[in-house]
Amino acid sequence: MSGFQLQRLGQIMEPEPGNPHEVEGVLNPGAARGPDGELYLFPRLVARGNYSRIGVARVKFNQAGDPCGVERLGIALEPEADYERLPNGGGGCEDPRITFVEPLQRYVMTYAALSSVGPRIAMAVSEDLFHWKRLGLATFAPYDGIDFVHVDNKDASLFPVAISNHAGKMQMALLHRPLFPGTRPEETACETASREVDLDHESIWISYCPMPLTGGETRRPGLFNSHHRLATPGVALGAAQNRSRHPARFKPGTAG
Repeated sequence: MSGFQLQRLGQIMEPEPGNPHEVEGVLNPGAARGPDGELYLFPRLVARGNYSRIGVARVKFNQAGDPCGVERLGIALEPEADYERLPNGGGGCEDPRITFVEPLQRYVMTYAALSSVGPRIAMAVSEDLFHWKRLGLATFAPYDGIDFVHVDNKDASLFPVAISNHAGKMQMALLHRPLFPGTRPEETACETASREVDLDHESIWISYCPMPLTGGETRRPGLFNSHHRLATPGVALGAAQNRSRHPARFKPGTAG
């Protein structure tokens, strides 16, 4: 057992009255320590019509050293690129995750970009957490008949160091949660009968690509491949270790 204990401290940020960027909520923040040692939040700011931006806020601490509020500093990203916008003027930059990637010596943000094709994983890079350069959408190679390209995908997060892939190459590693048709929580949560779980299509995956660094300038990452199913629904261990060509039987309420 570790010596760590979790203590709930309460809410440190809520929608600011009168702020049109936040009328439908502030949620799902990423967090990172800046070069100045300060702790920064990157919340999803939801305006009317589910139009989402990614904000920047400095965390404030009380005398006991506990976080007690935030100082809003502005917007990190808002929908500007085609892959972040809807034809009706809506769109979204949502649910950021911030990692200081040591081999790059830069912060890399992964976030969900919402366009007419649905949410996709996008990436941006920064040296100071305040100025962000878009790197575009993450791209994926197919794997054993599984199409990661034409499905919704989100909740991505990068490792801070290079990770060895299945071939022993040290590469950038990405956790992600593809959402295949028929597997969304809203599509399965109300089912009362047992159903077959396709482990390949209902799991968290890890994928790899070469480090996108050439001549000191960070460019768009290459194709993510070397896919590996990392975390599966809470089923029997033996079934979880098998390929989904032999789906596991799943009863509602048993997922981990």
